[in-house]
Amino acid sequence: MEELQARHRKEQRDLQSQITQKKKQASKKTRKGVSEECDRLEVGLKERHATEIAAMSGEGVGDANGQLEDLTLDGSAHEEEAPPNGTHQDENAQTKGSDLQNGDAGAQSIAKKGNRQKARLARRAAEQEELVKQAAEEAKNLPDLKQQERARMLDSMRERGLREEEIRADGHCLYSAVADQLEQLNIPIGTAPNSSPSVPVYRVVRAAAAAHIEKNRDDYEPFLEEPLLDYLHKIRDTGEWGGQLELMALAKSYGTDINVLQDFGRVEKIESGSGRSKNENDMWLGYYKHGFGLGEHYNSLRKAG
Repeated sequence: MEELQARHRKEQRDLQSQITQKKKQASKKTRKGVSEECDRLEVGLKERHATEIAAMSGEGVGDANGQLEDLTLDGSAHEEEAPPNGTHQDENAQTKGSDLQNGDAGAQSIAKKGNRQKARLARRAAEQEELVKQAAEEAKNLPDLKQQERARMLDSMRERGLREEEIRADGHCLYSAVADQLEQLNIPIGTAPNSSPSVPVYRVVRAAAAAHIEKNRDDYEPFLEEPLLDYLHKIRDTGEWGGQLELMALAKSYGTDINVLQDFGRVEKIESGSGRSKNENDMWLGYYKHGFGLGEHYNSLRKAG
């Protein structure tokens, strides 16, 4: 049983490491599916462990999920001694003595079980504490991806004469960053259909992206994994994060190229195709993969000075 429990602990640590790696590599589009897959893996491992413990201990799976009794029960307390050769009277006397011994042994067995349960709980608590310590030590040795990415991004901004205008990380960051860039470039943002003057600017930008995609559906629909109307609803009316397709739609909607500065100084240029955009009229956005709590994030990059 100790060997089985040791293997179970190792499999749990390995699964947690695998889950952490999967979640780090997940994108906005796949994050929900990856999370569901991780939940299934955890449930599956837990059920398999419970089944293995139940099979070894001879109890049900429900008992195995709870507090299983130790497998080292003292069977000798319940064994009857073989009657010696002798008279029937001796056999009866020995039987009575055996009954008394069994009664004492039963009480001792209950006491032993209580002590074993306390020991087992203490052992489990110690094992959990050790796992927490190991996880903390592993976390100390991991590189600070957020800090490293941030430092490289700032260096790349300085090289290009840009400074960062931080955008709130609320699911609308791409559209808010584009709205800030349009204001810097004196490009009219426009108005959203049936909107009031108090509507947030990111909603106007969302509406512009959705309108362009709907008008040019043949250019975008092949890349969608869901019906077009559902996709447009997410863009217009929810806090769904924006990505590559939305940037393409916005570049064409507003007739200006969009430069996306990424980690290690890489710049992805999304062209408007209008032929009107010039370098000084290009939008500049900063894309972070690790820098913010929600995950991927866009900031607006303005000219320094």
